[in-house]
Order: sequence, then structure tokens, then C-alpha cells
Amino acid sequence: MSRLLSELLQAPEPFFRTALRDLETHHGQPNHDIRLSTELLQQTQAKIRELGLDPRDTTPEELYHVLQTRLQHDDAKLVRHLRVRAATFVSAEGDVAAGMLHLLQSLPESRRVFALKGSTLRALLKKQPPTKTIKRLGYRSLASFLKHETPVSMLAAAWLVESAQWQKRFQEQYKRLRPSDFENRDLTIVAADFKSWKGLADAAVAERKHTILSFKELGALVLLPLPDHAPQGSVTASLVLALQELNELQAAGTFLKLSQVRGDFGTIVQHVAADEPQLSTSILNQPLSWSLIQRFYNRLSQEVRETVFEPHIELEDMAWRPIEATLAKLQPSLAFWQGSSHLGVMHGQRPVSFNLADAALNFCNQLPFEQRLTHYFQRSLWHELLLRYLQHEQVEQSVAAQLQPALAAATAEV
Repeated sequence: MSRLLSELLQAPEPFFRTALRDLETHHGQPNHDIRLSTELLQQTQAKIRELGLDPRDTTPEELYHVLQTRLQHDDAKLVRHLRVRAATFVSAEGDVAAGMLHLLQSLPESRRVFALKGSTLRALLKKQPPTKTIKRLGYRSLASFLKHETPVSMLAAAWLVESAQWQKRFQEQYKRLRPSDFENRDLTIVAADFKSWKGLADAAVAERKHTILSFKELGALVLLPLPDHAPQGSVTASLVLALQELNELQAAGTFLKLSQVRGDFGTIVQHVAADEPQLSTSILNQPLSWSLIQRFYNRLSQEVRETVFEPHIELEDMAWRPIEATLAKLQPSLAFWQGSSHLGVMHGQRPVSFNLADAALNFCNQLPFEQRLTHYFQRSLWHELLLRYLQHEQVEQSVAAQLQPALAAATAEV
């Protein structure tokens, strides 16, 4: 049954099968790979029936196009919901982007993060001025720019205007940051409708083909405006990716908060800002993404002791929003996508994905069957497989092994 997983993940062989065999041996042959493969077959067949199709005579290409039709139908309902939300809570115009922003800002889950102070960001910008951004936004001086723009708008604008070389030089400064440069605060979720931007965001969306900017070190999410003639599916794609980024921001903030006892804290900040934070561990013979650890503890929130990570973080810091469940609460028709993020059907050398993010991106980009996206499905399936092999005691020991020596050293210095 591991062959199915290997094919769906497009994993390199024989390395995948060897690693999976080692996992099974190390954990006492629990047959997690066989169980997961069986569940995948059963659940994909159930989803196909839910679409009104017969799993026995539906071709992968037919399935792909039916999923696209389903996405189109659900996207239209989601757009209507967001317009009503905007008209009810924001403005009479019923703007979709305004409805999306209100939705994200109204999520009830924990939103506290460990993030860079605004005063520290301004100090960093003084040392590495974003000269092109200052000119583009019409400011005559760095001082005026720093005075009138918020920390989030300053960094977001600089990331859209400045070169990759400037971004690299700016983040080099993070190596000198200390935990005292950070604070606990709510996630920042804003729309890029700042008056001074004047078309900057529109140009960025047209060039980069996405509407989300995320800054882990700031605990901030910026929504760029949807183009005037955005294709169908863009709203669903943008909202799904925004919800995913909120999870990543929460996980990154927790990782930074946990890492503040480390002597190399600044280097960790630099890495987290540029890439996904990872836990150095011998589990599965590879580093694990911290977002996976966050999901693991969120699943076990009722079984884990409150003191697991004290005094560094609390269990509420380990929040993780199931994206499809969040959307299903908004629009009942979207309940179809619940439990489907790691489901797929194999065809030739590539699978057909049931993942909502893949479906939305396939649809809004009008990708033909031969060019279909599967990235989000494969990532979700890989995480689902790894989660089955994680054990609480093993993960806790790995976290302690990474952090306790630094904690002990810091205590001794005091």
C-alpha cells in the first residue's frame, strides 16, 4: 500500500519506501502507511459519490472538470456571502475585499503572536533606508516616511518596490535582534488601501499573480486588492491562501516565542522571516516544520499537559485553524471540501487533487487537465503521513533537547 502513497506524493524511490520501512520498524510496525492508504481510497470514493459520480467509471479527467465546476459554484456563493458581510458590517457598497478583510479580522481563534516592535522596525529602516519606496510613495525624506506610515505599510511597500538585494541586506540586520525587540500582541491583518500607495498594489498583483503579503517577524498579513477584472475563483483562492498564512504566522510567532532563550535568537529570526521555521530533530531522520508540530499539538490539545512548554508558551499559543472547517461555517456548500485537503486520485505520473487551494488556483488560472496543480495536496498528504508517526513524548523530548541547553546556559549566566 505504500506504493499508492509514493505515487501520490511523487516521492523518489527507492528512498521513500526504505524510509517508510524504517519508520514502521522503529515504531513497532503500526501499519500507519497501510491504514492511511486504505482511508485515502475510501474517502476519495466517498467524495466522488458526493459529486454525483460513480467511482468505478469516472475518469480522472472527468473528475478534474467536475471539481472545477464545483469550485466555480462554491466561489460564486462565497462572493455573495462576502458582499453581504461587507454591506452589513463595513459599507453599503458591499465590496468583496472589504468583506474578506472583515471576515479575517473577526475570526474567534487565538490571535496573539510574538512579533517585532514597531519602534525596532523603524530603527532598522533608518539604518537601511528603502530609498526607492520613499520616492515611489511621494515622500521627500526618510523622516517623513517613518512618521506617516505604519510599520506594516512601511515593510509591505518596501517589499513590493525594493530589490531582492535590498531585502537581503535589510534582513541581515535581524541577526542582531534580541527578545527585548519583540512583544506579545494581536496579529495584524490589514488591506493595502493606504492612500499613498496609489496603484502600487495593483501593479504588484499584476506582476506577481497573488494578493497576499505575509511578514512572520511582524505577525502581519496584508491583503492586496483584487484586480478589477479578477477571474472567477480568485476570491476563494485568496481567502484560502490568507487563512493558510494566518496559520503560518501563528506558528512562526510561537516558534520565536519559544526560541527567545536561544543565544542565536537573532539568527533564528532571520531564518524564520525568510523561510518556514523548522525543529532540528532526529524524528523521522529529518528536520520537521514547526507548523507540523503546531498542528500535532493542536490535535492533542485535550490530552497534553498545560505545563509542556512552560514558562515559554501556553497551549493556546498552539492554535491552528482548519481552513476548510472555517469556510464551511461561512458557507454550507463549502463543507464538501472538509477532510479533502490530503485526498487525491492517481493518473499517469501525477495525481488529481481534491485540495481546495489547488482547485481554486487551477480554476482561476484556467489550467487544463495536463497542467493541473497538486502542490497543496501533496504537502497536506505528506504532513498527514508524518502526523501518524509522531508521538507526544518523542516530540517533547526533541523540543527540550533543542531549547534546554540554551535555557540552562542563560540561567547560569544570570
